[in-house]
Parts: sequence; C-alpha cells; structure tokens
Amino acid sequence: MQNFAIIIIGDEILSGKRADKHLPKAIELLGARGLQLAYADYVGDDKARITSTLARAFAAALESGDVVFSCGGIGATPDDHTRQCAAAALGVELALHPEAKALITERMQDTAKEQGVPFDADRPDNIHRLNMGVFPVGAGIIPNPYNKIPGFSCFVERHGVSTKQGPRDWLRHTAGAAAPSGGSRLLGSDTNFASVRGTEPHGEAEGLANLGSDPKNRRGGIHFLPGFPVMAWPMIEWVLDNHYAHLHQKSAYIEKSVIVSGSMEATLTPLMEAIEAAHVGVKVFSLPSVDHPTYGRHIELGVKGAPAAIELAYPALLAGLGRFDLKLGPELVR
Repeated sequence: MQNFAIIIIGDEILSGKRADKHLPKAIELLGARGLQLAYADYVGDDKARITSTLARAFAAALESGDVVFSCGGIGATPDDHTRQCAAAALGVELALHPEAKALITERMQDTAKEQGVPFDADRPDNIHRLNMGVFPVGAGIIPNPYNKIPGFSCFVERHGVSTKQGPRDWLRHTAGAAAPSGGSRLLGSDTNFASVRGTEPHGEAEGLANLGSDPKNRRGGIHFLPGFPVMAWPMIEWVLDNHYAHLHQKSAYIEKSVIVSGSMEATLTPLMEAIEAAHVGVKVFSLPSVDHPTYGRHIELGVKGAPAAIELAYPALLAGLGRFDLKLGPELVR
C-alpha cells in the first residue's frame, strides 16, 4: 500500500527552540487532495541518524511506493547534512545540478541588483552558495517560488536484485542521468563524497527510458525541501500536483463519530471488532477523554474510510451502541 509520510530534520525542533509547523500543514495539504499522512519521523542534525532514517524511507519507497517529504537541512552551513546523507543512503555521488546552478545564480544576481552592487560570480561567498545546488546525482528539481533556491526529488525503483543486499546495492536513483566516474567535490568544501558511490546496475539509460516521464510510472521517492515553512509548503503542493495528481481523491475518506458517555473501551471492543470484520476497508477508532471541558469523561467512537463504506458502517455502529444503556452525545463528521 502506497503511503504518504514526512521527515522533519533539525536540532532546533527536538530541543524545543522552534515548534514544528510542517506536520499539521502536511496533513492539511494532503487532506485537501483526498490523501492521508501515514507516518512521520523527527530526527536531529546527526549524520548517521539522518542517513539511516533516509535509507529506511527509500526502502519504503521501493517496497510500497511511499511518497516521503523531508523538511530541513538542505542548506550549505556546517549543520546542514541532508543532501550528503541522501546521497549516502542511495549510494550515489553528489554533483552540482545545472538547473539548480542557474536558479541559484539568478537569485544571487537579483540580490546584487537589489543591493545596488555588481554581481561577482567568483566571490567566495557566491561560490559557496552554489553548494545549495549540489544534489545526489540524478535528482530532479523542485521549484521554490519564494527565493528560487530549489529543492530536489529522488525516485527509486527495483532493478532486479535481492532486497537482502544493503540499501546501496538495491536502491536505484531513477530521476536523471547516471553518476559520473570519480569523486564529486562540494564546491568550497574539503570533503570528497566519492565514497558514497554504490554499485549501479547495467542498462541505466534503458531503464530510465522505460520509466518515462509519466508520473504514473514512477514509484516512490523522497522529496527534499527547506525547513522554512514559507518555502516548503508551496513546494509540497507543487510536488503533489505535478507528480501525484493521478492519486488525488483516490484515497478520499470520511470520518463519522459519536460522543459516548458511561462506558469503558473494553466494553465496546467486541462491537468495534465486529464492525471492522463486517465492513472491509473501514477502520474503527476510539478516543477516550477524562477531562473534556464540555463532555467530561467520554469516548469518541467512530469509523473512517471511503465515503460509500462509511455510509453502511456508521449506522451499524450506532445500532450496536443502541444495545447498551449509554448516553450518546453529538455526532461528528470530518
């Protein structure tokens, strides 16, 4: 089953210095398109942990076609590790993306014009800024409407090798050209990332040609975005609307629930199990509360799933509750 997920990267989130806003916004943006967020990961600015988290996400993308958004850490300061970790997780090299270079250069020219100074492409700080366009080889561009500095996408597909091998052996990066030979040095950096290159299968060009440009042919992947909400959120929308429009509404769901007072969850569990058994694809949920300001101690009991299925399951749930001596409060629809 294909899932949508998000990874949020940054020490500032885990330390409490900044509150995460990406998770609720991702839920909102997906919900507006009839989609759901299946899981989320938070990780600090630790290279090994980021790499292992991304490797798991790429594995899920490969196995289930999961679509993962990664927010944060794609800048060019010493605490930004996401680009390097993505390459390591995939087993490919890093290289300056030509379109990213053009966009970053355009942004630097705009900034120089705003400041009333001539643009100097060879100035050390401008050379360093190009690091923001150094992506895993084969990455695709995600446009940034705020300041033109792009994010990037990495798609993966199975290529006829066993998943018992390590991620660098059986994940293949499929959004662009094959990696060049030799190491790829980050501009303005002493770090060479040749060591992250993995064994690539033969027939790369043929495989990419067969994959084609139709988004429906693409499996899963990770889409890498800045940590700034003003940039990340429209970029998430762009990815959803340009790569996954064919999925919109196909996973549309509805929730219907009722406030139940005077019962324990254990008492209602057999009814919940019976509803799920009788209505394929419907999930029953139970959300207890002990100190609600309006309803006091209660359980919000409901069902969620495809609208047609819920139209059958919810009346069955209410009928089942009718066999108990319970107080039912307001009914809720989401």
